[in-house]
Amino acid sequence: MTTGNWAPPTRTERLLYEAGARDDRAAVLDALGRTRLYVLQARVHADAPGHTPRLPSQRDKTARRTVVPVLTEGMLPTWHPDWVFRQTTLARLAAAWPNDRWWLAVNPGTPFGAALPARAADRRAWEEAGTRGGGPARLRLLTHAGGPLHGPVAHALALGAHLAVLNGLVWNGLGAQYEDYPTDVSRLRRPWAVHHRADFRDKLRTLIATRLVGRVPESVLGLRRRLTARLGHPPSDEQWASTVTVTFERDDPYGEDRAEAVEFLRRITHYEARFRADGLLPPDGRVDTLAAFDHGRAVNVVRLALGARYCEPREAEESVLRVLESARREYGSWEEFSLGYLLARLIHFDEGDPEPMYQESVAVHRTLTQDPSSPYRNIPWS
Repeated sequence: MTTGNWAPPTRTERLLYEAGARDDRAAVLDALGRTRLYVLQARVHADAPGHTPRLPSQRDKTARRTVVPVLTEGMLPTWHPDWVFRQTTLARLAAAWPNDRWWLAVNPGTPFGAALPARAADRRAWEEAGTRGGGPARLRLLTHAGGPLHGPVAHALALGAHLAVLNGLVWNGLGAQYEDYPTDVSRLRRPWAVHHRADFRDKLRTLIATRLVGRVPESVLGLRRRLTARLGHPPSDEQWASTVTVTFERDDPYGEDRAEAVEFLRRITHYEARFRADGLLPPDGRVDTLAAFDHGRAVNVVRLALGARYCEPREAEESVLRVLESARREYGSWEEFSLGYLLARLIHFDEGDPEPMYQESVAVHRTLTQDPSSPYRNIPWS
C-alpha cells in the first residue's frame, strides 16, 4: 500500500492510515494503544542530571490550536548527534497531560497522522485504549519498510533479530534509536558496563571474538566435534560425557571448571533432546557452537551504542558488517545460527523455572525461521 509518495514504514502506520481513511477514531486509539510513541528532546537536556522533561508543544496555525507532536516508531527521522527521542505511551501521555485545550498530534503532516482532542473524557479513552491493547507488544516481528531489507547490512542486522523480536522492536533499524535514548544509555551501562565510545569498541571486539559466550560450554561442544571427527560419526552421550570428564580432570587439576563442565553437558544434552522432540533439530542433529549468542548480542550492542550516540551511523554499519564476517565463519545457515543462539540463551539462564524461557525462545526461533516476512526466509545466508 502506498499513499502518493508515501508508503507505511511499519504495520502501525498502515493501521493509522486505514483507520484515518475510515474516520474511525476507535481504531486509531486501538492502534496507538499498542505502540510506542516518541517525543523529541535535545540531547543536552536528556543528559542533564535531574532534568524532568516537559511535553513539547507547538502552534498549529492552520487548525489554530496548540498541539503536542509525537511520532510512531516508523516515522522517526534520521540519526542526529544532538537530537534524541524518549518513548512514551498513550496511557502515560494521558496521565501527564498538561492542558485540556491542547491536542495530541501523531505523525503530523503525514498520511499516517492523527489529531486527537485531549479533554478529560478523551484522556480516559486513551487510558482505556492502552489497557485494552496491553501497551507495546513483545514477541513480534517488526520490519521497517524503509530500512535495509536485502544485502550485507540487512543480513548483519538480522543476526540481532532474536532480541528485536523478543522485545517487539524493529529488527532492521540503524538510526535514531534502538528503543529510546535513555533506555539505550541505561542498557549499555547495565549489563554491558559501557559508559562511553571506548568502552563500546572494547566490548564489541570481545563479542566479535565470541569471548563472552563461555569458555567452558564451548570447550564441551568442541570435545564432541573432535570426537566426531575422530570416530567418523557423532559419539554416544556416554562417550561424550566420559571424554569431558577425562579431559577436565587432566586439564583442571583443582576442579574449578570440572563441575561447571558437567553441568553444561547436562544442560546441552537436555535442550538438544527437547529440540529434537519439538522438531527444531533432526533426529541426529546437534549444535556445534554457541558463537551466535555473542554475534546476536554484538549487533544489538552496536544498535544501542548508535542510539546512545557512542558511535555514528557509518561506524555502526561497519561494525555490524564485522559481526557478519565472524558469524559466516561459524555457521552455514540461518537455522544453525538461530539454534546456536537459542541453546546458548537457554543453558546460560537455566535457573529456577526454565520452562517460560524455553517456550519464549522457541516462539522467537519459529517466528524467524517460519514467518514468510522474516529476514531468515528472505536473505540468503551465503
